[in-house]
Amino acid sequence: MLTKHPFGQSPLSTTRLGLGMAALGRPGYINLGHADDLNRNYAVEAMEQKAHHVLQYAWEQGIRYFDTARSYGKGELFLGNWLRRTSLSHDALMIGSKWGYTYTADWAIEAEKHEVKEHSLTVLNRQWQETQATLGEYLDLYQIHSATLESGVLTNTDVLNRLAALKSQGTLIGLSLSGSNQGEVLRAAMAIKIDGLTLFDSVQATYNLLEPSAGEILQEAHYAGMGVIIKEALANGRLSSRNQDPILAPLREEAAAQNVGIDALALAAVLSQPWADVVLSGAATIEHLSSNLQAIDIAWHDVFDERFQSLREAPEKYWQTRKELHWN
Repeated sequence: MLTKHPFGQSPLSTTRLGLGMAALGRPGYINLGHADDLNRNYAVEAMEQKAHHVLQYAWEQGIRYFDTARSYGKGELFLGNWLRRTSLSHDALMIGSKWGYTYTADWAIEAEKHEVKEHSLTVLNRQWQETQATLGEYLDLYQIHSATLESGVLTNTDVLNRLAALKSQGTLIGLSLSGSNQGEVLRAAMAIKIDGLTLFDSVQATYNLLEPSAGEILQEAHYAGMGVIIKEALANGRLSSRNQDPILAPLREEAAAQNVGIDALALAAVLSQPWADVVLSGAATIEHLSSNLQAIDIAWHDVFDERFQSLREAPEKYWQTRKELHWN
């Protein structure tokens, strides 16, 4: 059963399992089998209806955190329309979005560039207004999308001061991470203070059975009071039944023994970490979300950590493989 708990040291509370909109808001994405999830029906109306069905099911199953981004196609719009249609109370759930990438695929499956990254004050101000138009008062958390040292966002005084101003108006401020140096970026973010106050309330990072390298710094962030959100717990479908790589044999055997999907077992591995405040499901169908939800009832044993240690990849290999995943 999903129950709400505090989100870091913020005044908000939410559930440990959340739903991300990356695969629900746009026709092209890098999840294995994404085209099959959408039944290759990419009409905006059909995709919004599908997104609403999954969102409604998630709500009915007790999920209370929903995560989107400006670059997730129409993800913000779909989520905002569902919230208004269902007339849910703002206090009943927690909503997070992200700025910093602009969606450029124009609803195409294949594009020269699906999204363009720019962590400037101009983009922040523009996308803040766009997010306000789609999510309005429902927005609780605004995150830098894939903050890196190279983008310069963590040393851009104008951007940091603007984020601090938004925080002073009641919006939590976070950042999401990507790449093999997630820990280095997070440590730099944790040191940022504006007028003596820590800027970032939360971090969203990749952590899974294939790429657990950020675990130590995420634990440190949690105990420092940050809310910790885990994305890509299923490695864009690589930790699901769609991946037939023999290396997953130990995971398949244990999943079969427990009569659950390997996706549920992989999610349970992340949920077993006490520092993980929210673990995102990236499901694009009710069937997959239902399978993901089985993770809640799986008892994780220490012996599993040793049994599945062979799945771990060097961070550089993991992120290179992710970079090569096909948009579909």
